[in-house]
Amino acid sequence: MTKQPYPLAQVYGLLEPGPVVLVSTGDARHADIMAMSWHTMLEFEPPLVGCVISRRNASHALLTASGQCAINIPTVDLAEQVVACGNSSGRTVDKFATLPLTPAPASRIAPPLIAECYANLECQVVDTTLVEKYDFFVLEVLAAWIDPTRPAPQTLHHRGYGSFMVAGEVIQLPSKMR
Repeated sequence: MTKQPYPLAQVYGLLEPGPVVLVSTGDARHADIMAMSWHTMLEFEPPLVGCVISRRNASHALLTASGQCAINIPTVDLAEQVVACGNSSGRTVDKFATLPLTPAPASRIAPPLIAECYANLECQVVDTTLVEKYDFFVLEVLAAWIDPTRPAPQTLHHRGYGSFMVAGEVIQLPSKMR
C-alpha cells in the first residue's frame, strides 16, 4: 500500500470525532448561535466538555461574560441552518431572527436552547485556564435533554472546507463496560 502526504492544515478532518453542534450564548434579550465542531468529552461524572470558541467569534465574548451556553445537537435535516450559522457572524446577524431556528427556555441557564435540535445540553464554564492561550473552555453539563421520538439521529460531522459526513448506521458489539 502506497500512501501520500496529507496537508497538515486538514488533519482535523481526519480526527474530528463528534457531531457539529450549535452553541447558543447570551440571553432572551440578545442570543447568538455558532456552529462548532471542535469539542471533546473530558469526564463522565460530572459530565465535562472541552471546546474551542475562538475570540474572533461573537459567542466568545458572550460566553466569557455569562459563563453559560447551550450545546445543541442538530441532525442532518438542519444541515442548511448549521452551515448558515457557521457562515455568518452574530455581530452582524441575529440568527434566531433570520434562520428557521426556535429559541426555547432552558431550565438552569440563561441562554436559550434550540427547539429543532435532537438534543440540548445546558452548560456552565468551570475552567478557563486554557482560554487565554488556546480559547479552550471547560464546560460542565448541568442538564441534558433529548427528543425520544428520534431513536437513531443522523448527525453531521465536519470534514473541513464544506465537507460533512453523516453518522447513521449503529452497530452493537459486546462490551464489559457498565
